[in-house]
Amino acid sequence: MEPPEVLLENCDAVYDFYRDHRQNRLKAWGAYALLSRRWFPRVGYAAGAREALHRLIAERRPLLIAINHLSENDPYTVAAAAWRSELRRVIGRVRVLAKDELFLEPEQRRKIDMMGGIPVFRGKDHGLRAVNAAGQRMMDICAERIVRGDGLAVFPEGTCNEVDPTQVQPVGSGIGHIAFRAAKLGVEPALVSMGLSYGPRADPTVQPTKEQAKSASFYFGVPITELPTRPAEIARLVRTDLQQALDGAVAAY
Repeated sequence: MEPPEVLLENCDAVYDFYRDHRQNRLKAWGAYALLSRRWFPRVGYAAGAREALHRLIAERRPLLIAINHLSENDPYTVAAAAWRSELRRVIGRVRVLAKDELFLEPEQRRKIDMMGGIPVFRGKDHGLRAVNAAGQRMMDICAERIVRGDGLAVFPEGTCNEVDPTQVQPVGSGIGHIAFRAAKLGVEPALVSMGLSYGPRADPTVQPTKEQAKSASFYFGVPITELPTRPAEIARLVRTDLQQALDGAVAAY
């Protein structure tokens, strides 16, 4: 199936494509490995987190990975951290939500598709009413992918934090709806919070330099295997759990 153009007015075709799209796992492994040679994040774990994550992956439990969002460099540092962590074993089986504009340039789209991207049409870019139907389709597709065994990585804040990089900003209910819909289909993902810090910054509106980004600090919280039953409650849990992971990343920087 030919990849459709990623445009809001074409969202039905877009999500039909990403319902079944499969990345080349060997190429994904190569790309993640290469990024780990260019970016050098440090990876830490809460007590028992590494063992619990190892066990969940061995059991083929789908993971819902939540990461706080600080800069445009995050996809690179996250990929490098995944390679250097327990997540290496699920590379090629994790989908990654990414804003639709990243899929417009053909070569960039090829790379994002290879890394497991699924486009998101954001209300801040197109208007909340305009993206409602596309958002519903996106959440359904993500839930279906989880049910089929894929993990899902999300920046649940939805945009870069330019307020306070030590505090998780409000989390939208989208991540809760995805987990809720997957559970209704019979599969409950395990929540894995992955805190990210680039160290102290005097002005949070200024992006970290590439050198700062290269030395990012990541911290995994203990996976949560039983989630609340309501989307809003799941979203609140994500924010609380991700804040704890972020605190660990800040302390370890």
